[in-house]
Amino acid sequence: MIPDPVLPAGEPAAGFAGFGLRDELLQALDASGYRHPSPVQAQAIPLLLQRRDLIAQAQTGTGKTAAFALPCLHSLDAGQRCCQVLVLTPTRELALQVAKSFARYGEQLPQVRVLPIYGGSDFRPQIQGLRRGAQVVVGTPGRIMDHMRQGTLNLDGLRGLVLDEADEMLRMGFIEDVTWIMERTPPERQLMLFSATMPPEVRQLSGRFLQNPAEVTVATSKADTQRIRQQLLMVHASQKLRALVQVLDMEASEATMVFVRTKQATVEVATALDGHGYRCAALNGDVAQSQREQVIERLRSGRVDVVVATDVAARGIDVERIAMVINYDVPLDTEAYVHRIGRTGRAGRQGRALLLATPRERRLVQAIERANGQQLEVMEFPDADTINRRQRQRFKERILGALNGADVPAFERLVQELSAEKGLPVERIAAALAQLVQGTKPFAWSAEEPVLSLNPRRQTRPLAAHMERYRIEVGWKHRVKPGNIVGALANQAGIRGQSIGRIHIFDEHSTVDLPKDLPDDLFATLRTMRVVSKPLRIRKLETSAV
Repeated sequence: MIPDPVLPAGEPAAGFAGFGLRDELLQALDASGYRHPSPVQAQAIPLLLQRRDLIAQAQTGTGKTAAFALPCLHSLDAGQRCCQVLVLTPTRELALQVAKSFARYGEQLPQVRVLPIYGGSDFRPQIQGLRRGAQVVVGTPGRIMDHMRQGTLNLDGLRGLVLDEADEMLRMGFIEDVTWIMERTPPERQLMLFSATMPPEVRQLSGRFLQNPAEVTVATSKADTQRIRQQLLMVHASQKLRALVQVLDMEASEATMVFVRTKQATVEVATALDGHGYRCAALNGDVAQSQREQVIERLRSGRVDVVVATDVAARGIDVERIAMVINYDVPLDTEAYVHRIGRTGRAGRQGRALLLATPRERRLVQAIERANGQQLEVMEFPDADTINRRQRQRFKERILGALNGADVPAFERLVQELSAEKGLPVERIAAALAQLVQGTKPFAWSAEEPVLSLNPRRQTRPLAAHMERYRIEVGWKHRVKPGNIVGALANQAGIRGQSIGRIHIFDEHSTVDLPKDLPDDLFATLRTMRVVSKPLRIRKLETSAV
Protein backbone atom coordinates (compact mmCIF):
# COMPACT_ATOMS: atom_id res chain seq x y z
CA MET A 1 0.00 0.00 0.00
CA ILE A 2 1.31 3.44 -0.87
CA PRO A 3 1.95 5.53 2.25
CA ASP A 4 -0.03 8.71 2.81
CA PRO A 5 2.23 11.78 2.75
CA VAL A 6 1.94 14.55 5.29
CA LEU A 7 1.51 17.83 3.44
CA PRO A 8 0.72 21.35 4.61
CA ALA A 9 -2.74 22.69 3.82
CA GLY A 10 -2.93 25.26 1.07
CA GLU A 11 -2.60 25.34 -2.68
CA PRO A 12 0.61 23.70 -3.92
CA ALA A 13 2.91 25.68 -6.14
CA ALA A 14 3.00 22.91 -8.74
CA GLY A 15 -0.76 22.49 -9.09
CA PHE A 16 -2.02 18.95 -8.51
CA ALA A 17 1.52 17.57 -8.70
CA GLY A 18 2.42 19.49 -5.56
CA PHE A 19 0.06 17.36 -3.50
CA GLY A 20 2.23 14.28 -3.97
CA LEU A 21 -0.55 12.33 -5.69
CA ARG A 22 0.22 9.13 -7.56
CA ASP A 23 1.49 9.55 -11.11
CA GLU A 24 -1.49 7.62 -12.48
CA LEU A 25 -3.87 10.18 -10.99
CA LEU A 26 -1.83 13.09 -12.34
CA GLN A 27 -1.89 11.53 -15.81
CA ALA A 28 -5.67 11.18 -15.68
CA LEU A 29 -6.07 14.78 -14.51
CA ASP A 30 -3.80 16.00 -17.30
CA ALA A 31 -5.77 14.00 -19.88
CA SER A 32 -8.99 15.59 -18.58
CA GLY A 33 -7.51 19.08 -18.93
CA TYR A 34 -7.34 19.83 -15.20
CA ARG A 35 -4.29 21.93 -14.38
CA HIS A 36 -5.02 23.90 -11.21
CA PRO A 37 -6.97 22.82 -8.13
CA SER A 38 -10.10 24.72 -7.15
CA PRO A 39 -10.24 26.36 -3.68
CA VAL A 40 -12.01 23.40 -2.07
CA GLN A 41 -9.53 20.98 -3.65
CA ALA A 42 -6.55 23.08 -2.55
CA GLN A 43 -7.75 23.06 1.06
CA ALA A 44 -9.25 19.57 1.37
CA ILE A 45 -6.81 17.30 -0.50
CA PRO A 46 -3.75 17.88 1.75
CA LEU A 47 -5.88 17.34 4.87
CA LEU A 48 -7.39 14.14 3.52
CA LEU A 49 -3.97 12.83 2.50
CA GLN A 50 -3.04 13.22 6.18
CA ARG A 51 -5.95 10.86 6.96
CA ARG A 52 -7.82 13.61 8.82
CA ASP A 53 -11.58 13.45 9.21
CA LEU A 54 -13.05 16.41 7.36
CA ILE A 55 -16.09 18.67 7.32
CA ALA A 56 -16.23 20.64 4.07
CA GLN A 57 -18.87 23.24 3.29
CA ALA A 58 -18.85 23.90 -0.44
CA GLN A 59 -21.50 24.55 -3.05
CA THR A 60 -22.30 22.22 -5.90
CA GLY A 61 -20.06 22.91 -8.89
CA THR A 62 -16.95 23.89 -6.87
CA GLY A 63 -15.02 20.71 -7.67
CA LYS A 64 -15.80 18.97 -4.39
CA THR A 65 -16.04 15.50 -5.97
CA ALA A 66 -12.37 15.59 -6.97
CA ALA A 67 -11.55 16.97 -3.52
CA PHE A 68 -12.46 13.64 -1.92
CA ALA A 69 -12.08 11.27 -4.90
CA LEU A 70 -8.39 11.96 -5.51
CA PRO A 71 -7.20 11.30 -1.92
CA CYS A 72 -9.41 8.20 -1.73
CA LEU A 73 -8.00 6.80 -4.97
CA HIS A 74 -4.46 7.68 -3.89
CA SER A 75 -4.83 5.53 -0.77
CA LEU A 76 -6.42 2.48 -2.44
CA ASP A 77 -4.77 -0.92 -2.32
CA ALA A 78 -5.59 -2.33 -5.75
CA GLY A 79 -4.45 -5.77 -4.63
CA GLN A 80 -7.41 -5.98 -2.22
CA ARG A 81 -10.77 -6.44 -3.96
CA CYS A 82 -12.88 -5.53 -0.92
CA CYS A 83 -14.79 -2.25 -0.57
CA GLN A 84 -12.29 0.32 0.69
CA VAL A 85 -14.20 3.53 -0.08
CA LEU A 86 -17.95 4.04 0.37
CA VAL A 87 -19.63 7.22 -0.87
CA LEU A 88 -23.22 7.92 0.20
CA THR A 89 -25.29 10.25 -2.00
CA PRO A 90 -28.90 11.44 -1.72
CA THR A 91 -29.93 10.46 -5.26
CA ARG A 92 -29.29 7.88 -7.94
CA GLU A 93 -28.22 10.59 -10.38
CA LEU A 94 -25.56 11.90 -8.05
CA ALA A 95 -24.37 8.34 -7.35
CA LEU A 96 -23.87 7.77 -11.08
CA GLN A 97 -22.15 11.13 -11.49
CA VAL A 98 -19.74 10.54 -8.59
CA ALA A 99 -19.01 6.98 -9.77
CA LYS A 100 -18.16 8.30 -13.24
CA SER A 101 -15.80 10.86 -11.71
CA PHE A 102 -14.02 8.16 -9.67
CA ALA A 103 -13.70 5.99 -12.79
CA ARG A 104 -12.34 8.89 -14.84
CA TYR A 105 -9.76 9.95 -12.24
CA GLY A 106 -8.73 6.34 -11.60
CA GLU A 107 -8.68 5.08 -15.18
CA GLN A 108 -4.87 4.70 -15.09
CA LEU A 109 -4.93 2.68 -11.86
CA PRO A 110 -4.70 -1.07 -12.56
CA GLN A 111 -7.44 -3.36 -11.24
CA VAL A 112 -9.43 -0.59 -9.56
CA ARG A 113 -13.17 -1.04 -9.92
CA VAL A 114 -15.91 1.50 -9.16
CA LEU A 115 -19.49 0.33 -8.65
CA PRO A 116 -22.61 2.53 -8.40
CA ILE A 117 -25.44 1.03 -6.34
CA TYR A 118 -28.91 2.58 -6.13
CA GLY A 119 -32.57 1.72 -5.87
CA GLY A 120 -34.89 1.37 -8.83
CA SER A 121 -32.53 -0.99 -10.66
CA ASP A 122 -32.02 -4.76 -10.72
CA PHE A 123 -30.32 -6.27 -7.67
CA ARG A 124 -28.56 -9.05 -9.57
CA PRO A 125 -26.01 -7.01 -11.56
CA GLN A 126 -25.13 -5.14 -8.36
CA ILE A 127 -24.56 -8.40 -6.47
CA GLN A 128 -22.42 -9.71 -9.33
CA GLY A 129 -20.37 -6.50 -9.30
CA LEU A 130 -19.80 -6.78 -5.56
CA ARG A 131 -18.75 -10.42 -5.86
CA ARG A 132 -16.23 -9.56 -8.59
CA GLY A 133 -14.81 -6.96 -6.26
CA ALA A 134 -15.17 -3.17 -6.17
CA GLN A 135 -12.78 -1.05 -4.16
CA VAL A 136 -15.05 2.01 -4.52
CA VAL A 137 -18.81 1.73 -3.97
CA VAL A 138 -21.04 4.76 -4.53
CA GLY A 139 -24.70 4.52 -3.63
CA THR A 140 -27.89 5.76 -2.03
CA PRO A 141 -28.46 4.94 1.65
CA GLY A 142 -31.47 2.66 1.19
CA ARG A 143 -29.87 0.33 -1.34
CA ILE A 144 -26.56 0.28 0.57
CA MET A 145 -28.48 -0.83 3.67
CA ASP A 146 -30.20 -3.59 1.66
CA HIS A 147 -26.86 -5.02 0.53
CA MET A 148 -25.39 -4.78 4.02
CA ARG A 149 -28.35 -6.64 5.50
CA GLN A 150 -28.14 -9.36 2.84
CA GLY A 151 -24.42 -9.75 3.38
CA THR A 152 -23.56 -8.84 -0.22
CA LEU A 153 -21.69 -5.69 0.88
CA ASN A 154 -18.99 -6.18 3.51
CA LEU A 155 -17.41 -3.07 5.02
CA ASP A 156 -14.79 -4.73 7.23
CA GLY A 157 -11.99 -3.41 5.00
CA LEU A 158 -13.43 0.10 4.68
CA ARG A 159 -10.81 2.88 4.81
CA GLY A 160 -12.89 5.90 3.83
CA LEU A 161 -16.56 6.92 4.14
CA VAL A 162 -17.84 10.00 2.30
CA LEU A 163 -21.17 11.72 2.92
CA ASP A 164 -21.79 13.78 -0.21
CA GLU A 165 -24.44 16.52 -0.01
CA ALA A 166 -25.23 15.70 3.60
CA ASP A 167 -27.76 18.52 3.85
CA GLU A 168 -29.74 17.05 0.97
CA MET A 169 -29.77 13.64 2.65
CA LEU A 170 -31.19 15.39 5.72
CA ARG A 171 -33.87 17.17 3.69
CA MET A 172 -34.85 13.91 2.00
CA GLY A 173 -35.18 12.04 5.30
CA PHE A 174 -32.11 9.79 4.96
CA ILE A 175 -30.25 10.79 8.13
CA GLU A 176 -31.50 7.77 10.10
CA ASP A 177 -30.34 5.46 7.30
CA VAL A 178 -26.98 7.23 7.14
CA THR A 179 -26.60 6.88 10.91
CA TRP A 180 -27.40 3.15 10.69
CA ILE A 181 -24.67 2.69 8.07
CA MET A 182 -22.09 4.76 9.94
CA GLU A 183 -22.66 2.76 13.12
CA ARG A 184 -21.65 -0.40 11.24
CA THR A 185 -18.36 0.82 9.76
CA PRO A 186 -14.89 0.17 11.25
CA PRO A 187 -13.93 2.77 13.89
CA GLU A 188 -10.57 3.45 12.20
CA ARG A 189 -12.11 4.51 8.87
CA GLN A 190 -11.67 8.08 7.68
CA LEU A 191 -14.87 10.17 7.56
CA MET A 192 -15.47 12.95 5.03
CA LEU A 193 -18.62 15.08 5.18
CA PHE A 194 -19.39 17.45 2.30
CA SER A 195 -22.39 19.78 2.36
CA ALA A 196 -23.51 22.98 0.65
CA THR A 197 -25.12 24.17 3.89
CA MET A 198 -24.63 23.14 7.50
CA PRO A 199 -27.96 22.67 9.32
CA PRO A 200 -27.84 21.83 13.07
CA GLU A 201 -28.76 18.18 12.42
CA VAL A 202 -25.75 17.75 10.12
CA ARG A 203 -23.55 19.35 12.78
CA GLN A 204 -24.90 16.89 15.35
CA LEU A 205 -24.15 13.97 13.03
CA SER A 206 -20.57 15.13 12.50
CA GLY A 207 -20.08 15.69 16.22
CA ARG A 208 -21.14 12.13 16.96
CA PHE A 209 -19.03 10.30 14.38
CA LEU A 210 -16.11 12.45 13.20
CA GLN A 211 -12.92 12.42 15.26
CA ASN A 212 -11.14 15.76 15.67
CA PRO A 213 -12.20 16.82 12.16
CA ALA A 214 -10.55 19.53 10.12
CA GLU A 215 -12.98 22.06 8.68
CA VAL A 216 -12.95 23.65 5.26
CA THR A 217 -15.39 26.35 4.20
CA VAL A 218 -15.30 27.61 0.65
CA ALA A 219 -17.31 30.81 0.49
CA THR A 220 -18.91 31.78 -2.78
CA SER A 221 -16.34 34.05 -4.34
CA LYS A 222 -17.06 37.24 -6.21
CA ALA A 223 -16.10 35.44 -9.41
CA ASP A 224 -18.62 32.67 -8.64
CA THR A 225 -21.35 35.25 -8.03
CA GLN A 226 -20.50 37.03 -11.24
CA ARG A 227 -20.78 33.78 -13.18
CA ILE A 228 -24.45 33.44 -12.18
CA ARG A 229 -26.60 36.46 -12.91
CA GLN A 230 -29.48 36.25 -10.43
CA GLN A 231 -32.68 38.05 -11.40
CA LEU A 232 -36.21 38.52 -10.09
CA LEU A 233 -39.38 38.90 -12.16
CA MET A 234 -42.54 39.85 -10.25
CA VAL A 235 -45.72 38.59 -11.92
CA HIS A 236 -49.28 37.78 -10.97
CA ALA A 237 -49.93 34.06 -10.43
CA SER A 238 -52.15 33.93 -13.50
CA GLN A 239 -49.32 35.27 -15.69
CA LYS A 240 -46.55 32.84 -14.75
CA LEU A 241 -46.88 30.42 -17.65
CA ARG A 242 -46.96 33.18 -20.21
CA ALA A 243 -44.00 34.86 -18.51
CA LEU A 244 -42.05 31.60 -18.64
CA VAL A 245 -42.59 31.13 -22.37
CA GLN A 246 -41.78 34.76 -23.14
CA VAL A 247 -38.54 34.49 -21.17
CA LEU A 248 -37.61 31.34 -23.08
CA ASP A 249 -38.49 33.01 -26.38
CA MET A 250 -36.45 36.08 -25.52
CA GLU A 251 -33.31 34.32 -24.29
CA ALA A 252 -30.99 32.26 -26.47
CA SER A 253 -29.98 29.81 -23.74
CA GLU A 254 -28.42 26.48 -24.66
CA ALA A 255 -30.44 24.56 -22.08
CA THR A 256 -32.75 25.54 -19.24
CA MET A 257 -33.81 23.92 -15.96
CA VAL A 258 -37.27 24.95 -14.74
CA PHE A 259 -38.00 24.20 -11.08
CA VAL A 260 -41.51 23.64 -9.73
CA ARG A 261 -42.82 22.38 -6.38
CA THR A 262 -45.00 19.41 -7.31
CA LYS A 263 -45.00 16.34 -9.55
CA GLN A 264 -48.22 17.50 -11.20
CA ALA A 265 -46.68 20.86 -12.05
CA THR A 266 -43.74 19.20 -13.84
CA VAL A 267 -46.16 17.48 -16.20
CA GLU A 268 -48.44 20.50 -16.70
CA VAL A 269 -45.64 22.97 -17.39
CA ALA A 270 -43.70 20.54 -19.61
CA THR A 271 -46.85 19.78 -21.61
CA ALA A 272 -47.55 23.48 -22.09
CA LEU A 273 -43.97 24.16 -23.23
CA ASP A 274 -44.10 21.20 -25.59
CA GLY A 275 -47.26 22.68 -27.10
CA HIS A 276 -45.35 25.87 -27.78
CA GLY A 277 -42.63 24.06 -29.68
CA TYR A 278 -39.98 23.48 -27.02
CA ARG A 279 -38.06 20.22 -26.79
CA CYS A 280 -39.02 19.57 -23.22
CA ALA A 281 -39.10 16.79 -20.61
CA ALA A 282 -40.45 16.42 -17.08
CA LEU A 283 -38.53 14.91 -14.16
CA ASN A 284 -40.26 13.94 -10.94
CA GLY A 285 -40.33 11.11 -8.43
CA ASP A 286 -42.66 9.02 -10.61
CA VAL A 287 -40.24 8.89 -13.54
CA ALA A 288 -38.53 5.49 -13.81
CA GLN A 289 -34.77 5.42 -13.34
CA SER A 290 -34.07 4.28 -16.91
CA GLN A 291 -36.24 7.06 -18.30
CA ARG A 292 -34.61 9.60 -15.98
CA GLU A 293 -31.16 8.65 -17.25
CA GLN A 294 -32.40 8.98 -20.84
CA VAL A 295 -33.73 12.49 -20.14
CA ILE A 296 -30.41 13.59 -18.64
CA GLU A 297 -28.48 12.14 -21.57
CA ARG A 298 -30.82 13.87 -24.06
CA LEU A 299 -30.31 17.13 -22.19
CA ARG A 300 -26.54 16.65 -22.26
CA SER A 301 -26.49 15.82 -25.99
CA GLY A 302 -28.77 18.70 -27.01
CA ARG A 303 -31.83 16.65 -27.95
CA VAL A 304 -33.77 18.24 -25.07
CA ASP A 305 -33.49 21.95 -24.28
CA VAL A 306 -35.82 22.41 -21.29
CA VAL A 307 -36.25 20.11 -18.29
CA VAL A 308 -39.03 20.84 -15.78
CA ALA A 309 -38.18 19.22 -12.45
CA THR A 310 -38.85 19.07 -8.74
CA ASP A 311 -35.97 19.70 -6.34
CA VAL A 312 -35.56 16.03 -5.43
CA ALA A 313 -35.69 14.79 -9.03
CA ALA A 314 -33.05 17.31 -10.14
CA ARG A 315 -30.43 16.27 -7.61
CA GLY A 316 -27.24 15.00 -9.21
CA ILE A 317 -27.81 16.59 -12.61
CA ASP A 318 -24.47 17.96 -13.79
CA VAL A 319 -24.82 19.17 -17.38
CA GLU A 320 -22.47 21.93 -18.51
CA ARG A 321 -24.80 23.23 -21.24
CA ILE A 322 -27.43 24.34 -18.69
CA ALA A 323 -27.13 28.09 -19.17
CA MET A 324 -30.23 29.14 -17.26
CA VAL A 325 -32.23 28.09 -14.20
CA ILE A 326 -35.79 29.38 -13.84
CA ASN A 327 -37.52 29.12 -10.48
CA TYR A 328 -41.10 28.86 -11.75
CA ASP A 329 -42.19 28.28 -8.14
CA VAL A 330 -40.34 30.11 -5.37
CA PRO A 331 -38.56 27.54 -3.17
CA LEU A 332 -39.89 27.38 0.37
CA ASP A 333 -36.42 27.34 1.92
CA THR A 334 -33.21 29.12 1.03
CA GLU A 335 -31.15 25.92 0.88
CA ALA A 336 -33.25 24.67 -2.02
CA TYR A 337 -32.57 27.93 -3.86
CA VAL A 338 -28.82 27.45 -3.41
CA HIS A 339 -29.00 23.94 -4.85
CA ARG A 340 -31.24 25.01 -7.73
CA ILE A 341 -29.04 27.79 -9.05
CA GLY A 342 -26.01 25.51 -8.69
CA ARG A 343 -27.23 23.69 -11.81
CA THR A 344 -25.91 26.56 -13.96
CA GLY A 345 -22.59 28.41 -14.18
CA ARG A 346 -20.62 25.14 -14.27
CA ALA A 347 -17.00 24.69 -15.34
CA GLY A 348 -16.30 28.43 -15.26
CA ARG A 349 -19.11 29.23 -17.70
CA GLN A 350 -21.53 32.11 -17.33
CA GLY A 351 -24.91 31.17 -15.89
CA ARG A 352 -28.21 32.83 -15.18
CA ALA A 353 -30.91 32.25 -12.57
CA LEU A 354 -34.38 33.79 -12.72
CA LEU A 355 -36.94 33.76 -9.92
CA LEU A 356 -40.63 34.18 -10.83
CA ALA A 357 -42.48 35.50 -7.78
CA THR A 358 -45.94 36.83 -7.00
CA PRO A 359 -46.64 39.79 -4.69
CA ARG A 360 -47.66 37.37 -1.91
CA GLU A 361 -44.22 35.74 -2.06
CA ARG A 362 -42.24 38.88 -1.22
CA ARG A 363 -41.17 37.53 2.18
CA LEU A 364 -39.80 34.33 0.63
CA VAL A 365 -37.85 36.45 -1.85
CA GLN A 366 -36.45 38.61 0.96
CA ALA A 367 -35.38 35.49 2.88
CA ILE A 368 -33.52 34.24 -0.20
CA GLU A 369 -31.81 37.61 -0.62
CA ARG A 370 -30.72 37.65 3.04
CA ALA A 371 -29.33 34.12 2.85
CA ASN A 372 -27.70 34.89 -0.49
CA GLY A 373 -26.06 38.05 0.80
CA GLN A 374 -27.23 40.11 -2.15
CA GLN A 375 -30.35 41.59 -3.67
CA LEU A 376 -31.71 39.96 -6.78
CA GLU A 377 -31.57 42.11 -9.88
CA VAL A 378 -35.12 43.13 -10.82
CA MET A 379 -35.81 42.14 -14.39
CA GLU A 380 -37.62 44.69 -16.51
CA PHE A 381 -39.73 42.66 -18.87
CA PRO A 382 -39.57 43.96 -22.45
CA ASP A 383 -42.60 44.68 -24.59
CA ALA A 384 -43.78 42.48 -27.45
CA ASP A 385 -41.86 44.49 -30.06
CA THR A 386 -38.55 43.95 -28.23
CA ILE A 387 -39.16 40.21 -27.90
CA ASN A 388 -40.10 39.96 -31.57
CA ARG A 389 -36.98 41.88 -32.67
CA ARG A 390 -34.75 39.52 -30.70
CA GLN A 391 -36.49 36.47 -32.14
CA ARG A 392 -36.17 37.77 -35.70
CA GLN A 393 -32.48 38.52 -35.20
CA ARG A 394 -31.80 35.03 -33.81
CA PHE A 395 -33.74 33.45 -36.67
CA LYS A 396 -31.66 35.41 -39.19
CA GLU A 397 -28.50 34.18 -37.47
CA ARG A 398 -29.73 30.58 -37.70
CA ILE A 399 -30.35 30.98 -41.43
CA LEU A 400 -26.94 32.58 -42.04
CA GLY A 401 -25.28 29.84 -40.02
CA ALA A 402 -26.85 27.18 -42.25
CA LEU A 403 -25.74 28.71 -45.56
CA ASN A 404 -22.53 26.68 -45.63
CA GLY A 405 -24.29 23.37 -45.09
CA ALA A 406 -23.34 20.52 -47.42
CA ASP A 407 -26.92 20.07 -48.68
CA VAL A 408 -27.66 23.74 -49.40
CA PRO A 409 -26.99 23.44 -53.20
CA ALA A 410 -29.42 20.51 -53.44
CA PHE A 411 -32.10 22.48 -51.60
CA GLU A 412 -31.49 25.47 -53.89
CA ARG A 413 -32.28 23.28 -56.90
CA LEU A 414 -35.39 21.96 -55.15
CA VAL A 415 -36.66 25.49 -54.45
CA GLN A 416 -36.00 26.54 -58.06
CA GLU A 417 -37.85 23.47 -59.37
CA LEU A 418 -40.85 24.13 -57.12
CA SER A 419 -40.90 27.80 -58.09
CA ALA A 420 -40.90 26.92 -61.81
CA GLU A 421 -43.48 24.13 -61.47
CA LYS A 422 -46.01 26.08 -59.40
CA GLY A 423 -45.23 29.62 -60.46
CA LEU A 424 -44.49 30.60 -56.86
CA PRO A 425 -42.12 33.40 -55.87
CA VAL A 426 -38.93 32.11 -54.24
CA GLU A 427 -39.62 34.41 -51.27
CA ARG A 428 -42.93 32.68 -50.55
CA ILE A 429 -41.30 29.23 -50.67
CA ALA A 430 -38.57 30.47 -48.32
CA ALA A 431 -41.25 31.77 -45.93
CA ALA A 432 -42.99 28.38 -45.96
CA LEU A 433 -39.69 26.63 -45.20
CA ALA A 434 -39.09 29.03 -42.31
CA GLN A 435 -42.54 28.16 -40.96
CA LEU A 436 -41.62 24.46 -41.09
CA VAL A 437 -38.44 25.14 -39.14
CA GLN A 438 -40.25 27.26 -36.53
CA GLY A 439 -42.90 24.60 -35.99
CA THR A 440 -45.49 25.38 -33.33
CA LYS A 441 -43.28 27.77 -31.37
CA PRO A 442 -44.71 31.34 -31.48
CA PHE A 443 -42.67 33.55 -33.79
CA ALA A 444 -44.33 36.87 -33.06
CA TRP A 445 -46.05 38.10 -29.92
CA SER A 446 -49.12 40.27 -30.33
CA ALA A 447 -48.85 43.78 -28.95
CA GLU A 448 -52.54 43.69 -28.04
CA GLU A 449 -51.99 40.96 -25.46
CA PRO A 450 -51.76 42.39 -21.91
CA VAL A 451 -48.24 43.26 -20.84
CA LEU A 452 -46.77 41.74 -17.71
CA SER A 453 -47.01 43.83 -14.57
CA LEU A 454 -46.77 43.42 -10.83
CA ASN A 455 -50.55 43.59 -10.51
CA PRO A 456 -52.67 43.04 -13.61
CA ARG A 457 -55.61 44.88 -12.02
CA ARG A 458 -53.67 48.11 -12.38
CA GLN A 459 -53.80 47.79 -16.14
CA THR A 460 -57.53 47.02 -16.23
CA ARG A 461 -59.70 49.98 -17.07
CA PRO A 462 -62.91 50.47 -15.08
CA LEU A 463 -65.97 48.88 -16.62
CA ALA A 464 -68.03 51.19 -18.77
CA ALA A 465 -71.50 51.83 -17.37
CA HIS A 466 -73.20 49.83 -20.11
CA MET A 467 -70.85 46.80 -19.90
CA GLU A 468 -70.55 43.65 -17.80
CA ARG A 469 -67.51 41.42 -17.32
CA TYR A 470 -67.60 37.71 -18.21
CA ARG A 471 -65.12 34.91 -17.61
CA ILE A 472 -64.44 32.28 -20.27
CA GLU A 473 -62.42 29.11 -19.68
CA VAL A 474 -59.89 29.48 -22.48
CA GLY A 475 -56.60 31.23 -21.91
CA TRP A 476 -53.10 31.76 -23.03
CA LYS A 477 -52.32 28.12 -22.16
CA HIS A 478 -54.66 27.12 -25.00
CA ARG A 479 -52.91 29.55 -27.40
CA VAL A 480 -55.97 31.76 -27.68
CA LYS A 481 -55.57 35.33 -28.88
CA PRO A 482 -57.95 38.31 -28.64
CA GLY A 483 -58.74 37.92 -32.33
CA ASN A 484 -59.96 34.35 -31.75
CA ILE A 485 -62.40 35.56 -29.09
CA VAL A 486 -63.64 38.53 -31.11
CA GLY A 487 -64.09 36.35 -34.20
CA ALA A 488 -66.07 33.72 -32.30
CA LEU A 489 -68.34 36.28 -30.66
CA ALA A 490 -68.97 38.02 -33.98
CA ASN A 491 -69.37 34.98 -36.22
CA GLN A 492 -71.10 32.54 -33.88
CA ALA A 493 -73.12 34.86 -31.63
CA GLY A 494 -73.60 37.83 -33.95
CA ILE A 495 -72.15 40.37 -31.50
CA ARG A 496 -70.66 43.28 -33.42
CA GLY A 497 -67.00 44.02 -32.86
CA GLN A 498 -67.82 47.58 -31.70
CA SER A 499 -69.93 46.10 -28.89
CA ILE A 500 -67.09 43.97 -27.50
CA GLY A 501 -65.09 45.67 -24.76
CA ARG A 502 -61.77 44.93 -23.09
CA ILE A 503 -60.34 41.41 -23.33
CA HIS A 504 -57.78 40.15 -20.81
CA ILE A 505 -56.04 36.84 -21.44
CA PHE A 506 -54.56 34.94 -18.49
CA ASP A 507 -52.82 31.56 -18.38
CA GLU A 508 -55.92 29.37 -18.06
CA HIS A 509 -58.85 31.74 -18.57
CA SER A 510 -59.80 35.09 -20.08
CA THR A 511 -62.21 37.91 -19.32
CA VAL A 512 -64.26 39.86 -21.85
CA ASP A 513 -66.51 42.89 -21.38
CA LEU A 514 -69.90 42.58 -23.12
CA PRO A 515 -73.04 44.77 -23.20
CA LYS A 516 -75.35 44.61 -20.20
CA ASP A 517 -78.60 42.68 -20.24
CA LEU A 518 -77.76 40.20 -22.98
CA PRO A 519 -80.91 38.46 -24.26
CA ASP A 520 -81.45 34.97 -22.82
CA ASP A 521 -81.26 33.29 -26.23
CA LEU A 522 -77.97 35.05 -27.01
CA PHE A 523 -76.49 34.03 -23.65
CA ALA A 524 -77.65 30.46 -24.31
CA THR A 525 -75.75 30.57 -27.61
CA LEU A 526 -72.64 31.84 -25.83
CA ARG A 527 -72.79 28.92 -23.41
CA THR A 528 -72.57 26.42 -26.29
CA MET A 529 -69.75 28.17 -28.16
CA ARG A 530 -66.19 26.94 -28.56
CA VAL A 531 -62.97 28.87 -29.20
CA VAL A 532 -59.79 27.14 -30.39
CA SER A 533 -61.73 23.88 -29.98
CA LYS A 534 -62.36 24.58 -26.28
CA PRO A 535 -65.79 25.21 -24.70
CA LEU A 536 -66.17 28.78 -23.41
CA ARG A 537 -68.17 27.87 -20.27
CA ILE A 538 -68.98 31.57 -19.97
CA ARG A 539 -70.19 33.09 -16.70
CA LYS A 540 -70.75 36.59 -15.40
CA LEU A 541 -68.22 38.01 -12.92
CA GLU A 542 -68.38 40.56 -10.18
CA THR A 543 -66.70 43.78 -11.27
CA SER A 544 -63.58 43.16 -9.15
CA ALA A 545 -63.07 39.53 -10.12
CA VAL A 546 -60.81 38.09 -12.77
